[in-house]
Amino acid sequence: MKMLKVLGLASVLFMITACGENTDAVESGTYTGKVKKVEAEKTEIYVETKDDKTLELYFTDETELTKEGKTVEFSALEKGQNVEVTLEKVGKRLDPITVKILK
Repeated sequence: MKMLKVLGLASVLFMITACGENTDAVESGTYTGKVKKVEAEKTEIYVETKDDKTLELYFTDETELTKEGKTVEFSALEKGQNVEVTLEKVGKRLDPITVKILK
């Protein structure tokens, strides 16, 4: 019985770590980088900063996304785009306040 519990726990931990990206915690501020991954169904992006940090950003209803000074839909985001993000650290979560798609 104990062995089954240990195996079950190990399986759950493996699934959690296998599904996630390695991300970094940063302080509130403005960062520039490249979109590494877009998960449209979760309105989530991963941004790799110039200093090799990976930021996991879940868009909120308040997140402002712009391109060339105009508000755009989340669908405008693509892997490989350069972005500037202003974010607020809330606990362990990073909330994007603004995301600018750069040329």
